[in-house]
Amino acid sequence: MSVNYLDTWMSGTDMAGEVVGLGPGVTSFAVGDKVSCWSDIRNGGSLAEYAAVPIKTTAKRPETVSAIDGASFGVAGQTALQAVRDSAGIKLDGSSKDKNLLITAASGGVGTYAVQIAKLGGAHVTATCGARNVALIKSLGADEVLDYKTPEGVKMESPSGRKYDAVIHCAKYQPFSDFKPQLKKNGKVIDLTPSPKGLLATGFQLATFSSQRFVPFLMRGNSDDLAVLTSLVNEGKLKTVVDSTFPLSKAEKAWEKQIEGHSTGKVLVTMVGE
Repeated sequence: MSVNYLDTWMSGTDMAGEVVGLGPGVTSFAVGDKVSCWSDIRNGGSLAEYAAVPIKTTAKRPETVSAIDGASFGVAGQTALQAVRDSAGIKLDGSSKDKNLLITAASGGVGTYAVQIAKLGGAHVTATCGARNVALIKSLGADEVLDYKTPEGVKMESPSGRKYDAVIHCAKYQPFSDFKPQLKKNGKVIDLTPSPKGLLATGFQLATFSSQRFVPFLMRGNSDDLAVLTSLVNEGKLKTVVDSTFPLSKAEKAWEKQIEGHSTGKVLVTMVGE
């Protein structure tokens, strides 16, 4: 079985399936291995029955980790992991209990993973999402959940009055001034969708030695992080939230679903039933 994830800004880079052939010199995988892969932006190619992927962005997947899970790790899983662990400095051993995080658009593919990963680190998590997903985000472990359309949600104020060490901003660009009142003195906004305006703000802050920062984020695909995500799911510490799946013959419908926005979790394309 092969399952591929479709993202709106990539024509298929995330996939999970079974190894059917090996390139010269490949010894770390064998035909028949179940794997999760990311094929990178330049190559894409996951919307097909067969794909060639580099071993540096491929990880083995045990039978206990589904292809649906494996196909969700590439962009969303690795982005959430790297943003929370590396950019926000949350250690996954539960020792970050003194950290306060805000995760915006928490009901999307990245956000649903980020909430869970931040809680594994022990951080206090405030999240924003639409009213229909508040219960879901609470069930994933968020300590406080704000409907983004309410006055409190617009201001992104922690109901308990906490200021944030970091914001994992999963939504489109917002001015840094929207976040600034809610940040600690050395707080930062990790911008997962960098834009020219955001980069200008970052440059200005660097030039003025500002202690509060707008930090552009770029995901770095690698097999080690795919393996970390695989282990977390295998151990029951992380779960994938799926909005919908579509057969390959209706991949354009999956694309439309993503472009519409407001998906809850992942939208995937599957070979099953083809």
